[in-house]
Amino acid sequence: MKKLLILFLFIGLSQASPAQKNLLKSGPMIGRVNKTDIMLWAQTKKPAKVQFAYWIPGQKKQYSEARNTHKKDGYTTHILIDGLQPGTTYNYELLINGKKVSFAYPLQFTTQEVWLYHHAPKDFSFAFGSGAYINDPPFDRAGRPYGGQYEIYEHIAQKKPDFMIWDGDNTYLRQNEWDSKSAMIYRYTHDWSIPEKQQLFATVPHYAILDDHDFGPNDSDGSFWNKDTAIEVFNLFWANPKPVNWLKSATYQFSYNDAEFFLLDNRYYRDPNRLTTKDPKTILGKEQLEWLKKALVFSKARFKFIVMGGQFLNTARAYETYSNNGFDKERQEIIDFIYREKLKNVIFLTGDRHMTEISLLDNGKNFPKIWDITVSPFTSGPNTHAENEPNRLRIAGTLIEERNFAIFNIKGKGKERHIQIDFFNQQGKRINSFTIQQDSQYQSGMNKKH
Repeated sequence: MKKLLILFLFIGLSQASPAQKNLLKSGPMIGRVNKTDIMLWAQTKKPAKVQFAYWIPGQKKQYSEARNTHKKDGYTTHILIDGLQPGTTYNYELLINGKKVSFAYPLQFTTQEVWLYHHAPKDFSFAFGSGAYINDPPFDRAGRPYGGQYEIYEHIAQKKPDFMIWDGDNTYLRQNEWDSKSAMIYRYTHDWSIPEKQQLFATVPHYAILDDHDFGPNDSDGSFWNKDTAIEVFNLFWANPKPVNWLKSATYQFSYNDAEFFLLDNRYYRDPNRLTTKDPKTILGKEQLEWLKKALVFSKARFKFIVMGGQFLNTARAYETYSNNGFDKERQEIIDFIYREKLKNVIFLTGDRHMTEISLLDNGKNFPKIWDITVSPFTSGPNTHAENEPNRLRIAGTLIEERNFAIFNIKGKGKERHIQIDFFNQQGKRINSFTIQQDSQYQSGMNKKH
């Protein structure tokens, strides 16, 4: 009888993890990672208690606080784990209702190093791209499916970048979802839970901005009636750093080694594209633009990455480039500011355009170079006519007109430190590579228009 009871207990314990995994909808996801703390995220299918265990290999497990998931939040939760050691790799586990959830891949995260005044910054890499359409036939447009080749997310995970930046249009809100928080939550939930994303979520830290399709209607702007709800739902499904305190938009920044990232919201304050009675027009809004300028000047980072939806440098007045729809004066204001303040190594990371290209503004030794690296799309439809756009600043041979992603490798020491960008197709095959050397010598100058 005693052996029978032990057998029943063993069977019950062995079935606990699959039972708890049935409660998991998506995740876990690693969010922002600092030197001594990290944010972890998960979504359940119904109300449940979520907790994480974490430990340095060979040492005793520690446990986070346990948090309950609620319908009003889409059954999502963010759990902060602090008191960590810098530059250290931890194993971690997800527990739902006190039971471990098992996965076919190891769960680990690594905190950032304390390197400043200690040693030279180490090499690191990050993944980047935009445009993640996931088909949902009851709500999709008629005809050929717009999304596809989701295996691209598995190939990003296999590259093992130190973190990943999603450059907007990370989900595509459908027409029936613009008015409703619950419908927005449904869209995120549907798109987050596809199998191909799960290992990427669980093994790589993630940072994200939004663009028009995860903000509201196509080409949406600051007039969108439900924009505060869109920001609220965006924050439910991403574990980003805290936004800039006095801005209502999804605007924030973070550092990684000798690079700093300024992640902008190009929708919340944006003037309508079709507005013709205002001059100059704004994409970023006065307060966000002033914050960006001050933050760029304050930054001591070697490389300054400005992350935003839409293209910044592209000179073609096409679709949502900064040169189009009357926003060109604000574009020039930003360029002039970079020149006046002699800001080195400013690199715009952009998306939206359903194609990939590199643009360079180089006005000679009296001016710092300004770069724009556009990477798109992940799984939405590619733009196969971009070669016809008159972008005078496009670097020849950099245009890609298929689904793709990029891995940025910042490596080298001192004056030899540089950025190598490798571009991969949906099957993880490298299709292009480009290197940016740091901009080390220039003099002041402020006369040319561009």
